[in-house]
Amino acid sequence: MNSSRPAGQVRGVAFVIILSIVTFGIYQLYWLYKSYAEIRAWRGQGVNGIVGLLLTLVVVGIFLLPSYIGRMFKERSGGETAPISGWTGLFVLVPLVGGIIWQYQIQTKLNEFWESETQGAPGASQTATA
Repeated sequence: MNSSRPAGQVRGVAFVIILSIVTFGIYQLYWLYKSYAEIRAWRGQGVNGIVGLLLTLVVVGIFLLPSYIGRMFKERSGGETAPISGWTGLFVLVPLVGGIIWQYQIQTKLNEFWESETQGAPGASQTATA
């Protein structure tokens, strides 16, 4: 736990996926923006929300977001193996459900990371919605 770094928001995985589907991807754009912005705020490096969103629109961001999450896990653990990597982006190649699997993997690992960061922090509250 590092209280000097702002932890991102814990979001319900099903909520994120369903809202992304119901809004025909508009919520997913917001989610991508927020995910990149929260990761940059915590790490102090990397691309910001808008650049991350634009990179995702040209495919690069599909691999970059899980890579950043993996780096966060490695930075915190001192270089141990990360539970997610840029290779997670290959899930989007699975027909019909690949994007959903990708989004599930990303949000699950983000939640895991943010929850571990806020556990035990004074005044830390965990929310389950966006």
